[in-house]
Amino acid sequence: MTEPETPGTKVVGGRYELGEPLGRGGMAEVRRAVDRRLGRQVAVKQLRPDLATDPTFQARFRREAQSAAGLNHPNIVAVYDTGEETDPHTGVQVPYIVMELVEGPTLRDILREGRKILPERALELTNGVLDALTYSHRAGIVHRDIKPANVMLTHSGDVKVMDFGIARAVADTSATMTQTAAVIGTAQYLSPEQARGETVDARSDLYSAGCLMYELLVGRPPFTGESPVSVAYQHVREAPKPPSEVDPTITPDIDAIALKSLAKEPDDRYQSAREMKTAINRVLAGDQTTIAAPIPAATRQPADAGPDPDATRVVPAAAAVGAGGNTPSRALPGSGVDDLDEEDEEPRKRRTGLVIGLIIAIVVVLAAIGIGAKYWYDSNQPQTAPPPTKVAVPSVTGMDRNRAEAELKDKGLTANVVNVNGPDDNTINTATKQEPSAGTKVDPGSSVEVDINQGPKTATVPKDLVGKPYKKVLASLKDAGFDTDNIKKETAPQPEALDLKKNEVTAVDPGEGDEVAVSSDITVTVATGKSEVPDLVGSLADPAEQRAEQSGFDTTITEKEDPDNPAGTVIDQSPSEGTLLERDSTIELTVAKEPPPPPKKSPTATKSPSKEPSKKPTASASESASDKPTASKKPTSSASASKSAKKDDEGDDDEG
Repeated sequence: MTEPETPGTKVVGGRYELGEPLGRGGMAEVRRAVDRRLGRQVAVKQLRPDLATDPTFQARFRREAQSAAGLNHPNIVAVYDTGEETDPHTGVQVPYIVMELVEGPTLRDILREGRKILPERALELTNGVLDALTYSHRAGIVHRDIKPANVMLTHSGDVKVMDFGIARAVADTSATMTQTAAVIGTAQYLSPEQARGETVDARSDLYSAGCLMYELLVGRPPFTGESPVSVAYQHVREAPKPPSEVDPTITPDIDAIALKSLAKEPDDRYQSAREMKTAINRVLAGDQTTIAAPIPAATRQPADAGPDPDATRVVPAAAAVGAGGNTPSRALPGSGVDDLDEEDEEPRKRRTGLVIGLIIAIVVVLAAIGIGAKYWYDSNQPQTAPPPTKVAVPSVTGMDRNRAEAELKDKGLTANVVNVNGPDDNTINTATKQEPSAGTKVDPGSSVEVDINQGPKTATVPKDLVGKPYKKVLASLKDAGFDTDNIKKETAPQPEALDLKKNEVTAVDPGEGDEVAVSSDITVTVATGKSEVPDLVGSLADPAEQRAEQSGFDTTITEKEDPDNPAGTVIDQSPSEGTLLERDSTIELTVAKEPPPPPKKSPTATKSPSKEPSKKPTASASESASDKPTASKKPTSSASASKSAKKDDEGDDDEG
């Protein structure tokens, strides 16, 4: 359910409340935001609406953002979520990305302040970028937009690279070169193949990283111009100046790294981010081994360009001599020096010959002195060490971090530790993988990438889950990073509280606020919304209705004659005892009804004599009867009538 917006606030995706702007570029705007669902600070980047009108761009942007969300590295800004939001002015679906909020400036901010960055620190910052590229390239993701604005520096001095995959979405659209430059914001970090619109690979990122390193070293990019097109032309056709020509404190070894990374042809550059970092580590370690820089390509001037006024020209020896060596010196007219007489010509020639001979002798002597001095100097210099012998990379897999680093250090190698998520077992804080593999021959000082298992990726169980519907709790756990396949749903035990609704969460295990592995089993207990039907048979109707109400049920009563039970007694119920029934349902009760009273009977008194005379004579019988006593019959008849009357009286009492 989307939370309502309060006046003066804007909510993106129904959960991210936008705050103050953090930055704005040619492609997007970044704002601080609060994730209302998880209660954490995030950064939300929204693309400009005019760049979101291309459906192809939207689809590729979404795919690339999802790929970037899979990158988990300490030098990469994490991506949490992505989606689209309708622009209220244009109605366009504008893509957005929710990222980790990093407190600190970008390298662009630092460079704009004009602060001097020491060469060693510039190399260390470049190494942080190369670590991020090493990880992303292994995942098959080319950044395509490495520049100072996309590199952040935390308050602790760590490098964080952001916007992985976004530039790829831009480059894959049908945008023109000018549009692409507008999207990226500057062409100063484009590789030549990007400028030419060719297919790029990981080595294009290394060229951009070289541009970044160049700017960190000398305070400006290798190429500048009045327009993106002119800068792109320089990337393709012109060779950069060595950094030392801009800042004399830069050493030749650093020059060589910068120039190799800025080679026009990808094959002439470093072939991987790890290789470039290894070269930088050698310089940082004080290894003076010369790193050969490639010969710059496409530096010749056009035939009709004329002489370059900034180029250093070498004057041929013959021209030098002709210009001021053996040309006869003549006095200029009006200089106050008289012309020589003819007879003085011969002595002058002899003097000239002596001077030339003397000069030649001096040159020979100086040459001999120079050769001798050079020989003496060379003989007193330490001999150049032979190329270092390659060393075999030791096996450090299975070692703990400290031991692995010490083992590599003993071999003259450095460990590039990469913290990775792995199983929660005895391999935690141990090396699970290394690159290059054990036994590979490498130069001393090379870097070996070592993956250290940090245990499973963890997440915090969100708070305030109890009392919410199960579907919302499931969505919250998914947003927190938990695997929904490992979430188990259980029903609450009986009896339940009467106010619990069906599928309302009553408990979560592990508990709210606990930090556990994202692959952990999570048990969510939900209410059934049902109660057990109580046993009401045998109870009187009124108490039975009260017990049913206490269990959350309504009742209906149907009466039925039952001579075997007292009237008002529950003789049957539906559903039966123990049935789980949704609360507010109705229980049908059958209650015994008093049977109707039997019909009243007349008294059975002695029959009166018949008024009509008998047709047959009965005198003899009467006479015979009169001779015998008959009182016994009358009492019997009277007693029978009395008994019948008494029974009728009892029947009247029961009915009342």
